[in-house]
Amino acid sequence: MSKEVSEEGRAHHHGKNYTDPPPAPLIDLDEFRRWGFYRAIIAEFVATLLFLYITVATVIGYKNSTGDCGGVGLLGVAWAFGGMIFVLVYCTAGISGGHINPAVTFGLFLARKVSLIRAVAYMVAQCLGAIVGVGLVKAFQKHKYNSVGGGANSVASGYSKGTALGAEIIGTFVLVYTVFSATDPKRSARDSHVPVLAPLPIGFAVFIVHLATIPITGTGINPARSFGAAVIYNNEKIWDEHWIFWVGPFVGALAAAAYHQYILRAGAIKALGSSFRSNPTN
Repeated sequence: MSKEVSEEGRAHHHGKNYTDPPPAPLIDLDEFRRWGFYRAIIAEFVATLLFLYITVATVIGYKNSTGDCGGVGLLGVAWAFGGMIFVLVYCTAGISGGHINPAVTFGLFLARKVSLIRAVAYMVAQCLGAIVGVGLVKAFQKHKYNSVGGGANSVASGYSKGTALGAEIIGTFVLVYTVFSATDPKRSARDSHVPVLAPLPIGFAVFIVHLATIPITGTGINPARSFGAAVIYNNEKIWDEHWIFWVGPFVGALAAAAYHQYILRAGAIKALGSSFRSNPTN
């Protein structure tokens, strides 16, 4: 606690002090009267559409390739997901925040970064965008799409549903933890000498999680990605296991939000510290 106090003092001395933005209201009806709100929803829809179109098309191409050198390979698939997140977060961060993932939106909602109305609207837009994006892939490559599973997430042979759930929780934790860290307003005050391009670490997080998780579940960590592929492919096994790709990411997002806000940012401890410093008898 004393270290935090001294760090805050040094930041203030060097003119780098800051205050966290106020928490977003739980219900903000004024959102409906702002064009920026609708613009952000459109941005999330289009970004998720493009994300699913490029990535699922890459998966279909990979699974239809012949020979060891006939396609992009697993590494290329991981790069497609991570690279598209980097590009799309960079493009939409200033408009909607560049969520492109209901799990990210859920984590930011828990941290009071967005209102409930905005969070729900984003999730709906993301899921609709995902359906349209995968639908375009099927329209352009119908035979190949149907023959290789439609890029839908499922539990791979040899793994249990529990293992798949755990992989989705951990993978989403890595992603959402990275989102919180890369967009932390304290970073500009504390580490102003370190240039940080937020979309880059977020894209890399998606990339490395895919490397680890593709063999287990095909890597969900994004309920909209899993939902869009499940709707278009519409297979009984996919729907039977679909709950994993909502529960896992949401639990992972919850854990990441709690870890960042209450342990790393030490919200409760700082509140106690403020009370302690304001007590003249101490």
